[in-house]
Amino acid sequence: MGSLTMLLAQAVQIYIIIIIIRAVLSWFQISPSSEFFKVYLFIIQITEPVMRPIRDFLHRIFPASPVDFSPIIVIMVLNVLKNILMGI
Repeated sequence: MGSLTMLLAQAVQIYIIIIIIRAVLSWFQISPSSEFFKVYLFIIQITEPVMRPIRDFLHRIFPASPVDFSPIIVIMVLNVLKNILMGI
């Protein structure tokens, strides 16, 4: 496995961790006056471009679902991508 593919696989893994952090943080109410709020907004900004299309698609299929399954689906797709990059 080349250095570039290894670097890309590690970047995908870091992105997966960021999505998990976002999912966990969504369970808490973070005050806009908190110093951590800026970090939370940054996490949302870097994950939303990937999660929004999946969320919109799922909402069309399951409009009444109270649970957002988009992080799970995005993580599964990213794991497949990571495995392809690693040659597994």
